[in-house]
Amino acid sequence: MMKRVEVDGARLLQSLADFAAIGATPAGGVNRQALSVEDRAARRLLTERALARGFSVFQDDAANLFIRREGRDPGLAPVLIGSHLDSQPTGGRFDGALGTLSAFEVLEALAEADAGTLRAIEVVAFTNEEGSRYAPGCMGSMDFAGASAIGAWRSVVAPDGARLEDELAATLAALPQAAMRPARPPPFAFVELHIEQGPILEREVVPIGVVTGVQGTRWLEVSFTGEAAHAGTTPREFRKDALAAAADAIAFLQATVMPGDAQARLTVGRLVVEPGSINVIPSHATFTVDVRHPDHQALAGLEADVRAACARAAETWGCTLSIDRRLDMAPGTFDPAIVDVIEKACRRRGIASRRMTSGAFHDALFVSRAAPSAMIFVPCRNGISHNEAEFVTDDHVILGASVLLDVVRELAGRFAAA
Repeated sequence: MMKRVEVDGARLLQSLADFAAIGATPAGGVNRQALSVEDRAARRLLTERALARGFSVFQDDAANLFIRREGRDPGLAPVLIGSHLDSQPTGGRFDGALGTLSAFEVLEALAEADAGTLRAIEVVAFTNEEGSRYAPGCMGSMDFAGASAIGAWRSVVAPDGARLEDELAATLAALPQAAMRPARPPPFAFVELHIEQGPILEREVVPIGVVTGVQGTRWLEVSFTGEAAHAGTTPREFRKDALAAAADAIAFLQATVMPGDAQARLTVGRLVVEPGSINVIPSHATFTVDVRHPDHQALAGLEADVRAACARAAETWGCTLSIDRRLDMAPGTFDPAIVDVIEKACRRRGIASRRMTSGAFHDALFVSRAAPSAMIFVPCRNGISHNEAEFVTDDHVILGASVLLDVVRELAGRFAAA
């Protein structure tokens, strides 16, 4: 008879609390930015716990950390699970850590039950998912999937003046127990558990989101150039007001893009105005536009809408216009077979679930370019994330880890030890 294997909810909750103490902020959040002293401390703690369990620990050139529990057939590609341990400067205690520590709990639960799998199972903590200290984010998973090598960013400098190359070397050196591992063939599958970072699951009272893909993202930098002039002496017909042009374009886009397409997302996150004097008509206005959509053609259409609206505003206000694309991340579709396995695991446990698209990009997006992948979401209170107030109930933590365990055993080929 198949052994019953379950996660230890109390142990997992304590693990989350232990790691939340590393980089803890006074407001109850976490400041554990990539390749920092705090990030190294979290990696060290996870490594110590893994070695104490008898698991193997490795790291690669990008400082991605791997913990391996062997399967019956070492020649088969492993099932990979995990997320990241780095955080925003004022981040929450669940973003990334929930997925990594739940994955480690899966290994612990299997080890305690002496439950074997045909394939090896590896937990991964990817480097610099957040991108808060070093941009871009998801460096580790991009390097792992072959989308871009970590060497391309070695000269990047953090706001605190630390070079990525130096901090990467220090992070690797801080874990001499972890053997260096060269690039390996892709895993058999990758599954990432994560908080939703949005309000849908909580609003609909659904404990598990079955993620079918990640919407695409484009970042544009828009610059209007007009002419500085005196605020009191220049009539409207003589003005070349760069800020007025920017305001026209932004207002039009906010009034039309998202109201016209429920799947579209448009955000203006930064606006810089020059010369910035109270009584001078602005000569320059530069702002960023973040547009997202799960459909590639629709995403291209959103960019075209932004360009057209800005061109009209520039003509209206007599300004010149330049638009530079800073990021073009194609939408990702997760593996339908793994999505089905997640849904079946929920049904077997009698847990409600819904299919959904991720609005944020995650490590799984990049791994999906190289190996079959999918994600499991759990609700977070009020949809708040990247915030010290980020919160997930104990029940949802344990449910998410339990579903992950079932999915992993299915993918790895479960069997009971003799």
